[in-house]
Amino acid sequence: MISINLEQTFLIASFSFLNIELYVYACGRAEYEINGECCPMCPPGNRVYRHCTEFTSTTCMPCVGSTYTDEPNGLSSCLSCTVCDVGQGLKVKTACTWTSDTVCEPLEGFYCTDYYRLKCTFALKHTKCNPGEYIKQEGSAVKDTECAGCADGTFSNGSLTSCKQHTNCQDLGLEEITPGNNSVDAQCVVKKPTVNIIVGCIIATLALGLLVAAAVIVKERKKKAHVQNCEGDVL
Repeated sequence: MISINLEQTFLIASFSFLNIELYVYACGRAEYEINGECCPMCPPGNRVYRHCTEFTSTTCMPCVGSTYTDEPNGLSSCLSCTVCDVGQGLKVKTACTWTSDTVCEPLEGFYCTDYYRLKCTFALKHTKCNPGEYIKQEGSAVKDTECAGCADGTFSNGSLTSCKQHTNCQDLGLEEITPGNNSVDAQCVVKKPTVNIIVGCIIATLALGLLVAAAVIVKERKKKAHVQNCEGDVL
């Protein structure tokens, strides 16, 4: 019994000591612990220049250059501003200040793929739709382009927002030389004259030539007859 009581007493004493230690070193929300002291934090835009002591408060210094702190802190140096790397598909949306970090956003034609604390850290270029596909949904800063295939009888070169119907050469009175597929339109040309049309044109030309020749002959004969009549009258 004595042994058990001693163990219980030791455990209780140990827990009490821990509670005292925790109480002593538990600093307030606007304080930080250093060297056994609870020092006041520096405000956003500042860092600790000299820690507090038993007799003096924390000495703070403003952030300079491309550095910042965005919340009360006990830091001995300010944080470096984030660099929006073009090689990672990023550009500056909001510039860094002494109290806030840089905010990056995707370059034009890019979309964000990686985030850290709700901030974009990496972006990729929007997918380009292939020939035979159309742009079903345009890409945005947070979403890639969505592509879909063209149905039969339609086509797209990959840059259209909807597929187009193939040209019907026959309806236009033209001749189809290359049928369309899902990536290109049908190719049409003016119809070539048929053999019958060519023969008809030749016959018509010959007939016209004969008519002209006949007219000339008739005219010449009439002219000669008129001359002969005039000569007879003179005699």
